[in-house]
Amino acid sequence: MTYYASKIFWLAAQPLSLALLLLVFSLLVGLLKWNRLRTWASIAATLILFLTLFTTTGSVLLQALEDRIPRAALPAGGPGCIIMLGGGVEAEVIAARGGFEMNQAGDRFIETLRLAREFPAARILVSGGDGSFSGNYEGDAVVATRFFEAFDVPADRLIRETDSRTTFENVENTKALLTANGLDRCLLITSAFHMPRSVGLFRKLGLDVLPWPTDFRTTGRASLALDFTQPSTNSQLTTTALREWTGLLVYYIAGRTHALFPE
Repeated sequence: MTYYASKIFWLAAQPLSLALLLLVFSLLVGLLKWNRLRTWASIAATLILFLTLFTTTGSVLLQALEDRIPRAALPAGGPGCIIMLGGGVEAEVIAARGGFEMNQAGDRFIETLRLAREFPAARILVSGGDGSFSGNYEGDAVVATRFFEAFDVPADRLIRETDSRTTFENVENTKALLTANGLDRCLLITSAFHMPRSVGLFRKLGLDVLPWPTDFRTTGRASLALDFTQPSTNSQLTTTALREWTGLLVYYIAGRTHALFPE
């Protein structure tokens, strides 16, 4: 129930949805002649749209997340395992067309494959079930079996965690599998902006992992400014950043991490 509530909440709370709701609200109160309320709702919607589409707000917020946790030093002899958190595939497209269709987080697969070839003794734990509302699609862990076999990484190197739908479930289920398989010295691969929340969850559960962020989406040199050149990209960056910051806040309030902004 909590999972679906969080999905519905974010559907309404993301910037463009929130701006639309405010505009609809302003129209409704306008019909009731509540002109002052209509004006404030319209101003709020306009401000959200402007910041989201025509400024670098999203880049700055996302950059702070990406810069928080750098890559760890590789252990002597290489890692004992490589943990990859799911979120890198277009499950609905794969169900319709087959193949390996990746989204922006597909770098998680690419970097895991590179490291798997560099360290052939390391086990690979892929955590990720079907996070869709319907639950009718393959998750990352299932797709990963075919993906890695296609690049000559045998299936017996893989440990699949197929049930998780959220980052918290990723970590909770991964802990059980690491214990069951006696694995340590594990690299953690996920998107750079997602690393603080992921590391915070692992540490709260008493697991030491070696962060290995990938899928960087900012240059590391962004500063707050106007940007009229790429409104759709700005919108995407802002939405991703606010979602992750919201996740950090919610997990901290719920006691799932020790710190609001883990490092």
